[in-house]
Amino acid sequence: MEHWQKALDKSLTHPEELAHLFHIDNEPLKPVIEHYPMRITHYYLSLIKKPGDPIWLQCVPDLRELKDDNLPNDPLNEDGLTPVPGLIHRYPDRVVLLVSSACPTLCRFCMRKSRIGSRRTLSSDHSTDAGLKYIERNSGIRDVILSGGDPLLLSDDVLEGILSRLHKIAHIGMIRINTRTPVTLPERITLRLCRMLRRYHPLYVNTHFNHPSEITPQSAEACARLADAGIPLGNQTVLLRRVNDDPEVMKKLMQELLTIRVRPYYIHQMDLVHGTNHFRTPVSQGLKIMAGLRGHTSGMAIPYYVIDLPGGKGKVPILPDDVKRKGETFFLRNYLGEVVKYPGE
Repeated sequence: MEHWQKALDKSLTHPEELAHLFHIDNEPLKPVIEHYPMRITHYYLSLIKKPGDPIWLQCVPDLRELKDDNLPNDPLNEDGLTPVPGLIHRYPDRVVLLVSSACPTLCRFCMRKSRIGSRRTLSSDHSTDAGLKYIERNSGIRDVILSGGDPLLLSDDVLEGILSRLHKIAHIGMIRINTRTPVTLPERITLRLCRMLRRYHPLYVNTHFNHPSEITPQSAEACARLADAGIPLGNQTVLLRRVNDDPEVMKKLMQELLTIRVRPYYIHQMDLVHGTNHFRTPVSQGLKIMAGLRGHTSGMAIPYYVIDLPGGKGKVPILPDDVKRKGETFFLRNYLGEVVKYPGE
């Protein structure tokens, strides 16, 4: 067993462990964990400075997750866009192939939180066979995104089997891997893994840093190994209340991402998923953050600010012109239920 697998096996999954380390009452955590499991790697746990800080909020269960917030479990209609098990086909030329059912650390804001939490990965070729066959027979697909769960929780051999099969399909122009392992389990990014990945270019990796505290020597080294293997790195940040909903915090994050060779790609308005309403940040605050980036830092440090619309309609950039219609207030009633104004109006 590799070092990263041993580290994963030692992850915290029981409230008693957390209570012992931080001297908190574990009883309120138990009903939440019964519904939405907990797993926190020791590495990610080490980034917590105190209960309630931005790292804590992202990984420690909260009673508010059980609140009846009238939000759906599947706001993006992924189930309705699944022609075969384990594959989401939303856009004409792109598909998401769900290759894993587990993550190193279970994020409390996860868009798939009702489905993610298995302690086992999808570890057989059999589990992705239907999706791979679908891709093979649909020549309009040119872009495949590996997601889950976290694809990098697969063993090197299983992951290579999937990549190899995709690489042989003539109409596939690129492969992307969405992963949070550089953030929560950086020891997973081994030299062996990177030597394997570099055989399957054009290959891109999208990471998921949400706060400057997640950029450490360990996560920087993980990203450096991927970059040195010739893999372009992008980052998708979720806008989260009390985590990163501050212009200075977000600017620092975007700037520090560039120092570790990760290009800011998206800031996501959080998906309205059941059990996550306490993380919700108004779009007006997201626009203030974007206004605090434009003209105040390098253009390379400015990502798109997007909303993933329900019903499988896709990501829509939120730009100043979108919310300034001849001085009138622009409403995103159907989805957000809030008035959106550009800062300064």
